[in-house]
Amino acid sequence: MNNIEKMIPVFYCEQMLADSQSFSPSASKPGQVVAEWQSSGLPIAVLTFVPVTVEDLSHSHDPAYVRGVLDLKLPNGFDNKSPEVARSLPWTNGSMLAAAREALRSGVACAPVSGFHHAHYDSGGGFCTFNSLTVSAAKLLAEGLVRRVLILDCDQHFGDGTEQIIQRLSMGRAVVNASFGRWYHQPSDADAYIARLREIVKRLTDFDIVLYQAGADVHVDDPLGGVLSTEQMMLRDKIVFDAAHQQSVPIAWNLAGGYQNPIERVLALHLNTMRACVDAYCDSTAIRPLNRAATANRF
Repeated sequence: MNNIEKMIPVFYCEQMLADSQSFSPSASKPGQVVAEWQSSGLPIAVLTFVPVTVEDLSHSHDPAYVRGVLDLKLPNGFDNKSPEVARSLPWTNGSMLAAAREALRSGVACAPVSGFHHAHYDSGGGFCTFNSLTVSAAKLLAEGLVRRVLILDCDQHFGDGTEQIIQRLSMGRAVVNASFGRWYHQPSDADAYIARLREIVKRLTDFDIVLYQAGADVHVDDPLGGVLSTEQMMLRDKIVFDAAHQQSVPIAWNLAGGYQNPIERVLALHLNTMRACVDAYCDSTAIRPLNRAATANRF
């Protein structure tokens, strides 16, 4: 990194937060995650950004669906019409787009948000309303900033919405959806999971940017998971960040799922992901020891 010295850019603001009135904590989780990263002494730079517009969202979604959700006439991905959720959506999607733009500039950036890959062209579901993975990819492609995008989706579940949008908009030559939830579903798949990941990251230079979903629900103890242990998840993140850094391929990443109780278990997994990012991109001598590392590694 050359523009923000020894700091990981994180695009966060309180406007992203909402009470989704659902089982998923994803709409309110970003504030807790960022506070955890800051209190742990990680070198992050929390940056401001602008929300996406209806036009931005319509690069990947039916404009009628976009306006229907934002105007509270159609259900969001949490299967309700919450004004609070609708207000937050341009900001959560704006965070991912801002992270992608910053990654192209400085190499790496984080959008501490979830709720993308189950969103289809004209519908939401699975706690996902708008698919900022494809929204960001389509926007960068339309602006001529990139020619090929890899969506490296390491959430527990298959990114069916991502796949449908890519097919619907004939983006297949420019956008590749490597969704590990398509292939791996149980702990016995862990070795194959890691082996396939190692093979995929050997070819990152085929792409101009990687959009990485670092899902926490892939953990073996997650009620909606899981495949990997804590140590294997740490290895997953190390493989991805080390490869992107060593190959000088820009990477923008987000949190994705995580449903364990108490929420501290999920926060510990997201903390490990940020630690892996810091280890790859920042001078280790500038990083303070993390007092929760032992706790995080127990799960």
